[in-house]
Amino acid sequence: MKFSLVATLVVVLVVAHGTESVSLAKRDVQAELNRITKLITDMSTSITDATQDMVEKVKALEVTNTAQTYMEDSRTQIQPLVEKVQAEAVKLQKQVKPFIANIEDQIKPLTENFNAQVKPLTDNFHAQVKPLADMMEKFFKQVMDQTKSLLPPQ
Repeated sequence: MKFSLVATLVVVLVVAHGTESVSLAKRDVQAELNRITKLITDMSTSITDATQDMVEKVKALEVTNTAQTYMEDSRTQIQPLVEKVQAEAVKLQKQVKPFIANIEDQIKPLTENFNAQVKPLTDNFHAQVKPLADMMEKFFKQVMDQTKSLLPPQ
């Protein structure tokens, strides 16, 4: 009887241990399944974000290339116009140069005549004002000296 009781107890323990092992294995499988699912979800999110970043960079590069192409095309279209304007400016300068030289030739005697008439007047004015300026300078010097003499010694 003792033996059968011990055998029954061993059988019960073995069954209980097996049931617990199966339950533990099920829990481990479920935990692993959840961990793998989370890992796959994280990888998918990471790949999606990286793909979006790459798409945005490609779009930015396309915009830059489009702008650069537009600038080059515009420069190509404008260059002949710029060259034409420069050529016209050179022609205009050549045409206007004799006209300006003629005006300078006509004005030069007038300015020389004006300077010849004004110089004696300015010389005369300077000769009359110089003694007055010298006298005012002496007066201010005397006032400064007298003011300094009134100040208390330091």
